[in-house]
Amino acid sequence: MSPARVASGAAGRPKRPTMVDVAREAGVALRTVSRVVNDDPTVGPANVAKVQAAIAALNFRPDERARQLRTGVTGAIGAAVRRIAEANPALAAIERTAGAAGLTLLAASTDFDEGREREILTSMCRQRLDGIIVEPIGESHGYLQPELEAGMPFVAMDRPMSGISADCVMSDNASGIGMAFHHLHEHGHRRIAYIGDSERVFSGRERAGAFRAALRSHGQPVEGLVHPGELTPERVAAALDAALHGAKATALVTGNMDTTISVLRLLGREAAGRLAIVGFDEVPLADLLQPALTVVAQDTATIGRTAVELLRKRVADPSRPVQSVVVPLELKVRGSGEVRG
Repeated sequence: MSPARVASGAAGRPKRPTMVDVAREAGVALRTVSRVVNDDPTVGPANVAKVQAAIAALNFRPDERARQLRTGVTGAIGAAVRRIAEANPALAAIERTAGAAGLTLLAASTDFDEGREREILTSMCRQRLDGIIVEPIGESHGYLQPELEAGMPFVAMDRPMSGISADCVMSDNASGIGMAFHHLHEHGHRRIAYIGDSERVFSGRERAGAFRAALRSHGQPVEGLVHPGELTPERVAAALDAALHGAKATALVTGNMDTTISVLRLLGREAAGRLAIVGFDEVPLADLLQPALTVVAQDTATIGRTAVELLRKRVADPSRPVQSVVVPLELKVRGSGEVRG
């Protein structure tokens, strides 16, 4: 086999070797090189060896853009999640699962901004990705309907996408709130309050609704004990004051990690230790608090893994029925929820 020689391109830069160069180096037909590159099992071993040796000698790399145009598959998926800068266990699970399947993950943070979410999703649709996983923020995703009809698969994670019909994986919100409420009730509390996210958000609406249902099922009044709303420090502070001083609550369920952290900061170490609290979502360093924080923990690893699996199934069979997967939660008892009423 002759030494590899590849002509120089414009401005003296080496020209990337092509399949024509490989065919010439290997002494075989161009079609044979194409079949070897595309793992055609009908190529004879001798020709496979010649082509592979030529590829190594020339340091040839197949043109991924050409393969993508030919197959319509990029081997890349997108993920539009609410946060990247902070720890995101679900995104980590997506990355692991995608990597194990030979997929490249392109992720972007919407930062809880509906306009930014729209920009990111529109941009991702233009990138010829195989599909997109979304932690939805916007109230309607109807603008993605043309993309869906053109064959772009979407999978919603944590809450459904509104305005389009897409696969979804999320936690059993109602069951989790029920776990938290009944745990506090079993420890003697009869004035249990809830502070959570806005009911404009699907998960916030589900969790607040489940808490109202729990109160009613135990014959307790709803007024003054349920406080959904925007997650600003001022709003959470007002809700905490209304719950503890207005409604005289002796126990508290917080509707997500951000609410839990805000409440703990507002209470301070001593007051937090005297109030029974169960948080929805795991909180970093929850086991180091005094008492350690009892939480309803989402199985984020399963959620992330399932999102990728649903996306791959949709890519393989675009006509399959839309599927929603609800993932169970776990009550992690650590101390804060066991403070007696």
